Amino acid sequence: MTNTAIHPFRIDIAQGELDELQRRLAQARLPHAVPGTEDDWRRGISPAYLAELAEYWRDRFDWRAQEAKLNAYDQFTTEVDGQTIHFFHVRSAEAGAVPLLITHGYPGSVVEFLDVIGPLTDPVAYGGDPADAFHVVIPSLPGFGFSTPLASTGWELARTTDAFAEVMTRLGYEKFVAQGGDVGAGVTSRLAAVYPERVIATHVNSDQGMLGLVGEQLPMPEGLTEAELAEITAAQEQWAEQKGYLVLQSTQPNAIAAALSDSPIAQLAWIAEKFQTWTDPARPKGEAVDRDLLLTNISIYWFTRSGASAAQFLWETAHSGMAWAAPSGVPQGWAVFNTSPLMRRVMNPGGYLEHFTEYAEGGHFAAVEQPQLFLEDVRTFFRGYRG
Repeated sequence: MTNTAIHPFRIDIAQGELDELQRRLAQARLPHAVPGTEDDWRRGISPAYLAELAEYWRDRFDWRAQEAKLNAYDQFTTEVDGQTIHFFHVRSAEAGAVPLLITHGYPGSVVEFLDVIGPLTDPVAYGGDPADAFHVVIPSLPGFGFSTPLASTGWELARTTDAFAEVMTRLGYEKFVAQGGDVGAGVTSRLAAVYPERVIATHVNSDQGMLGLVGEQLPMPEGLTEAELAEITAAQEQWAEQKGYLVLQSTQPNAIAAALSDSPIAQLAWIAEKFQTWTDPARPKGEAVDRDLLLTNISIYWFTRSGASAAQFLWETAHSGMAWAAPSGVPQGWAVFNTSPLMRRVMNPGGYLEHFTEYAEGGHFAAVEQPQLFLEDVRTFFRGYRG
């Protein structure tokens, strides 16, 4: 018999785990920086920034305070297809609230959305319109955060899509809207493609980094000028320099999985680098996202060994034979942060997307970097699909 029970969940990391993390950070062996590269981000994370962040994690970061912030929202677990799925479920008191499923990406977690849960579920309390209220469901991807450990092989985009649809069924939401970025954008698009009778509309956030995927995962637009071709070439070269993490985890994840499970410094460097290079380039390095939020995200990866299981998720997806996105006839909206004039040419050729908003600010982690812009874009798009 299938177990469909939903269980209340509360994060409570054992003190022994905190003590062990403290011990490992105190005894950490940081690499010797090559002279002249201390503040160089071209080779990955800056050695100086890594040392500073490690010191802050060890001496000043308060996990218990961040744990309390997470536990301020209702959390649950349920078993789907043998796998534990963790999720926030925060219902709105507004009668017309619409169910909204939000899916995070890599190397993020549900932590990314802490600042928007309140405004989404209770807009009046934040100076908004009650007509914009949502019932919010934010699951942890299988192998990420508290949707761990992985119970079996085969957890990738398609299986995750089915699992999240089942979660919505168990919560009593026959129809819903969906939002996501990065891996979450893939899940969101597949939900619309596989469950068009249930998904009312979808919203995706992205950033200028998508230009680097032209010719690899995205088609080359026609009629580009020399300047536009040069911009795409530069983006492709930048992506080639940055995608080592994905190539490694998509082909040979086990060695890095071991390192990320055994060394908090490895886990720190692995994630913190992405939260700097993928965020708003106009912001100084290390200042695009709140340091405590960043370390909360990294701490969750550490305590749950998600560095290893997230790598397995990327391997499974790469070997599944399916594309990251799936077409559908469900209405979809896009919000592009840190945009370029070329983004519209690449992502919305022919103007087929009814909602395609571009922002100069922000970056890959939109809900963290620009929560107000993220909120307003989500609200604006879904207003047309509340009937």
